[in-house]
Amino acid sequence: MASNPPLPSFKIILGSSSVARRHILAEMGYDFEVMTADIDEKSIRREKPEELVMVLAEAKADAIISRIQITDYREQDAVPTLLITSDIVVVHEGIIREKPTSKEEARQFLKGYSGDHVSTVGSVVVTNLKTGRRYGGLDKAEACKTLGFFTSIFIIPGRGGN
Repeated sequence: MASNPPLPSFKIILGSSSVARRHILAEMGYDFEVMTADIDEKSIRREKPEELVMVLAEAKADAIISRIQITDYREQDAVPTLLITSDIVVVHEGIIREKPTSKEEARQFLKGYSGDHVSTVGSVVVTNLKTGRRYGGLDKAEACKTLGFFTSIFIIPGRGGN
């Protein structure tokens, strides 16, 4: 007889409006709250996509933390709460491409990728609101007409608390 998995001993806040990210957590059976950062992502710039996605995911976490009563999450009897934020960009011909602003721009992006080398760089940052510990990681996937598809994963060590 199969038993139900135990309920997690933590809460989850998904710091994203992404339907795909919500779907993943829901399909895994997690209950979670959704909060969006509402930051001006275009005002945050870095030349390296790996740096950009990490800085954006961290900025999203910081923005959400600034809007909540963090002391409530840090009380001794509070259930640990994990805040999950992320970002992803596409890199084509050395140019970082973020979310298209229109359907037409999306079509142009996709058309331009045909047969070329394209990579995605994504980040995920998990912040334990009770302890303040924050850990992040990167994922890079590349597709090339001659080489096919390959992926590499980079993990960034924990960064202590805020």
